[in-house]
Formats: sequence, C-alpha cells, structure tokens
Amino acid sequence: MKRKASAVWQGGLKDGKGAISTESGVLKETQYSFGTRFENGPGTNPEELIGAAHAGCFSMAFSAELGRAGITPESIATSATVTLEKNDAGWTVTESHLDVTAKVPGGDREKILGIANVAKAGCPISRLLYAKISLDAKVEV
Repeated sequence: MKRKASAVWQGGLKDGKGAISTESGVLKETQYSFGTRFENGPGTNPEELIGAAHAGCFSMAFSAELGRAGITPESIATSATVTLEKNDAGWTVTESHLDVTAKVPGGDREKILGIANVAKAGCPISRLLYAKISLDAKVEV
C-alpha cells in the first residue's frame, strides 16, 4: 500500500511560500511557509502534519491492541506535540509526545496502560520516527 502527498515551494526560504496536497484531496494546495513553520502565521507546517499523523495512527493502533486483548474502547482521544529544535545537526524533530485519554468502561487501568505502551511502540508512524516518542495516558474506567 502506498499513499502520496506532494508539496510545491516557490521562492526563498523566508519570503517564499508553499502548498501541500494529498492524493485523497483532504489537503488541496494547503498553504505553508516560513511563518507557519517558525512563527505563528496562518497555514500548516510539516511538524503539525506529522503530529496529526502520529495521533491518528496511535489511536488506531491502541484500538487494535485493545481488540487483541478482547477490549472495546468507548473512545480514544489522542493529541501529539511534535518538538522541532535546532541542534548541531540543524533543525531536527527531537520528540513526539502523545497525550491520550481512553474511555474503557469496566476496564483494568494498569492493563490498559500497558496496552497503550505496546501501541506506542507498534504504531507505524512511531516506528517511522527516530525521535524520542513519549506518552502520557489517562484511562477513564
């Protein structure tokens, strides 16, 4: 299975602008720029998109792992905070921190937290990222 996305950049780094599109059409010439990446301009940026991908992937992986354990969650809400820092190698994504709240009525909190960590390690986007990946999980039972 292959999924495609594309980006077009026009101009210099600070005064240029870009557009990101996905094959599905969910993103179609969505604006990104130096301002959206390193400041707070309108539009998106690669790190925000990585965060969305990681949060979505982890939520699905967590649901799958719970299912393997015979558990069906009511809901899984995940956010990912991606950290971009300048180090000796240049600008580097150094961390993706996952915050998840899972509603699992009647579940065993410790067992579910263990399953969350299995999902964190096994999620395809987690395996893609070589950055430190951390997780805070809240389970409502």
